[in-house]
Amino acid sequence: MADYRKPLPQPTPETKPFWDGTKSGELRLQRCQSCSHVYFPPRPFCPECASRSVEWFKASGKGTLHSYVINHRPAPGFDAPYAIAIVMLAEGVKMMTNMVGVEQTPEALKLDMPVEVTFEQATEDITLPKWRPVGGAA
Repeated sequence: MADYRKPLPQPTPETKPFWDGTKSGELRLQRCQSCSHVYFPPRPFCPECASRSVEWFKASGKGTLHSYVINHRPAPGFDAPYAIAIVMLAEGVKMMTNMVGVEQTPEALKLDMPVEVTFEQATEDITLPKWRPVGGAA
């Protein structure tokens, strides 16, 4: 594991199951047991019906590239250019992320292209979900 220079998330009690999942190579989402609404980011209640009867489940790890912007200005820990992307997961929720395994250009980053999750171990405690084109190497 290299020295990770990018900002890292700080898990909370509400997000701990998500980060435990990424550490074990699973993308986990929450689903309301009252209305079946699937949502992200994690929270202790359903944003659709406010029920606190929610469960975690393993997501498919598949989606499509919904939107992105290519940042050409370096930020701490990032080498420009890099894409800040929004992926629409097969489960119907959006996740902000970074694209890997693909050139960070408009020619390579095609909207609606199929993508799949991959995991990058940043520290002993934090593994980040990133997304790559289906079949791509990262």
